[in-house]
Amino acid sequence: MTTDPSQSKMLETGHEFLPKFDDKGLLSAVVIDDTTSNVLMVAFMDAEALTATRSSGLAHFHSRSRGKLWQKGETSGNVLRVQSILVDCDQDAIVLRCKAAGPTCHTGATSCFYRVLENDRLESVVD
Repeated sequence: MTTDPSQSKMLETGHEFLPKFDDKGLLSAVVIDDTTSNVLMVAFMDAEALTATRSSGLAHFHSRSRGKLWQKGETSGNVLRVQSILVDCDQDAIVLRCKAAGPTCHTGATSCFYRVLENDRLESVVD
């Protein structure tokens, strides 16, 4: 977090988009369904992924395991069409409101959040 009050004020109340990437060059991206507002997935974006997303209208992310850019649905066809991008107060996280062309999770589930923690056990959430 910045210690310069004027810079904090600019990030928090200004109109300029100044994404604040972490020390690995990433920011958190939460993807929600544009119609239902259900959380579909969480991933990370670097500057390249953010630029590709904004220019194409399709969600792109940074794969930490592969160390490269990937477009969601590039092999499955289950792309995420970005309807809007919400930016948090200090610009280090975003929410992508998307229309999904199919299941979002690689398991085939609508959302990556298909289980709920009850006591110490994971139980399936009904879609």
